[in-house]
Amino acid sequence: MKKILLACSAGMSTSLLVTKMKEAAEGKGIECEIWAVAQDKAPKDMKEADVLLIGPQMKFMKKKFEKTAAEVGIPVDVIDPMSYGRVDGKAVLEKALGLLES
Repeated sequence: MKKILLACSAGMSTSLLVTKMKEAAEGKGIECEIWAVAQDKAPKDMKEADVLLIGPQMKFMKKKFEKTAAEVGIPVDVIDPMSYGRVDGKAVLEKALGLLES
C-alpha cells in the first residue's frame, strides 16, 4: 500500500483533492492511503508516508520539508498549480506515483 501525504497551509484546502485522488486510485485498482495535513503537522506525518506533495501556495517551504524528508527517506515535490486548481486527482496521483518510482 502506498502512503501519500499532502501538506497545505491549513490542511483544509486539499481535502477535496484527497477525495479525488482516492477515487482515481480506486479506479486504477491501486491501494493507497492518502491524507492531508497542515504545514506544521507535516514533519511528524512524514514518518508515516512514502511521499510528500506540497500545495503550490507553500512551494517556498519545499527546502525545509526536503530536509526532514531526507531524514526519513521520502521524496518531496510541489503539486502543479494547474492540477491543484482544477482539483485533478488523477494528475496529482500520477505525480505521486511517479515520484515513488523514480
